[in-house]
Amino acid sequence: MTSLGTKLFTWLHGEKVGSDDQGNAYYRDKRGPLGVKDSMRRERRWVVYAGDVEASRVPPEWHAWLHHTTDEAPPPGGPARRPWMQPHQPNATGTELAYRPPGHTLHGGARSRATGDYEAWTPE
Repeated sequence: MTSLGTKLFTWLHGEKVGSDDQGNAYYRDKRGPLGVKDSMRRERRWVVYAGDVEASRVPPEWHAWLHHTTDEAPPPGGPARRPWMQPHQPNATGTELAYRPPGHTLHGGARSRATGDYEAWTPE
């Protein structure tokens, strides 16, 4: 959940640039770069999450814009999709969707026995 301070700052100083398919809204500071050498400062950009505040929920195209990798915000609906592109998935660590290898305690706790290429070490 977004904090009251972020909501207030966004209401006072934010200019909405766009949103993604998860409902996250992206803003830039409508006051522009602040400081003595304005030409040397970058504009402030931020995201207001729809739901849980989790950085892995930001799609790659918006991540690039937030971190000043690109100056142009992604077009509505995102960039043109290529056949090989996968849909964005947030980090599933700590959830039921997290990867658990065979033998993990939460995935049965038993794994297949080692094959003949393994020899246990025993001290002498």
